Amino acid sequence: MDFGLSDEQRLFRDTIRDFVAKEITPVAQEWERTNRYPTEIVETMKRLGLFGMTVPAAYGGLGIDMVSFALVFEEISKGWMGVAGILGSHSLACGLIARHGTDEQKHRYLPQLATGERRSGLALTEPGAGTDLQGVGTRAVLDGDAYVVTGSKTWITNARHADPLPVLVKTDPTASPAHRGMSVLLVEQGTPGFTVSRDLPKLGYKGPESCEVVFDGARVPKANLLGGVEGRGMQQVLSGLETGRINVAARSLGVAQAAYDAALKYARERHAFGQPIAEFQAVQLKLADVATNIQASRLLVYWAASCADRGERVDMQSGMAKLFASETAATAALEAMRIHGGHGYSPEFTVERLYRDAPLLVIGEGTSDIMRTVIARALVGGRERIG
Repeated sequence: MDFGLSDEQRLFRDTIRDFVAKEITPVAQEWERTNRYPTEIVETMKRLGLFGMTVPAAYGGLGIDMVSFALVFEEISKGWMGVAGILGSHSLACGLIARHGTDEQKHRYLPQLATGERRSGLALTEPGAGTDLQGVGTRAVLDGDAYVVTGSKTWITNARHADPLPVLVKTDPTASPAHRGMSVLLVEQGTPGFTVSRDLPKLGYKGPESCEVVFDGARVPKANLLGGVEGRGMQQVLSGLETGRINVAARSLGVAQAAYDAALKYARERHAFGQPIAEFQAVQLKLADVATNIQASRLLVYWAASCADRGERVDMQSGMAKLFASETAATAALEAMRIHGGHGYSPEFTVERLYRDAPLLVIGEGTSDIMRTVIARALVGGRERIG
């Protein structure tokens, strides 16, 4: 059993790590504080080919393995989790088009998505529908050669840059079960009736936009129905989330590692009662627990990614990785703040930002309780087993 990275994966990780150290870490605190969009960082990610991670090589993408995919999100999130979010939603959308799109859709979108010339996201959540995706109210009615779309979506990352934006809609609201009446439409920028209404204020995850979008009779060509067949939207989205949760788990791992690194460094430098606080057993116990959970998270994330590379269904594996790693990130950020004491509450220190970023990871791409449900269903149904 091999728990190490291949030489190629290690070299790839080191390339990303060097990029983060030179271009993200030095500006993350100030740009996040001012909610500045990381335009220059995005341009470098384009040159590195990172927008093509889930685009097959045949369409100009990197088509990298899922372990390397996870490494990108882990390393970037150590520097600034918000930047990783720009790649996360984009990569999920590219994966959907690559996996489910028609040949025409793949040729039309994937080459430009791979270079970052086009970017994308994913519009699922609505003001009245988050976890319960079957409850979405956005309607798409076929009228000749176009769908007329009415409704709204919220908390959409990359909304101002997405072109196209995959949108989950109801094409048959009378279908039973409801998922049989759901489809995904690829909505292009500039579509009349499609507007980004506002940027939503957030506790953390600043830099990338999180928007509310509105569809007011927007006409979307029938040719932009993902896969060309109605009623497959829910299955398409769930297949995307299955591996998309690996990116959120890896982001969680990066945030947790950054919190631990900051806490360990501070504990060695901060003196109290004549010695570094790292010498106090109470601090050592915190560091030991966090370090152990981070390493357990890392093994779960890489395990889920490896299973995906083997072509296996990974809803349970990615659910376990996302559940454990995101909860570890939240705990690690809090413990790092406690070790920093009063300084941890100041935006002059990195742990304050990590403390604000971590809660999103517990919620995004499925809450912890939803992950537990996904895991339990796989086990109780007999499709997966442990031991």
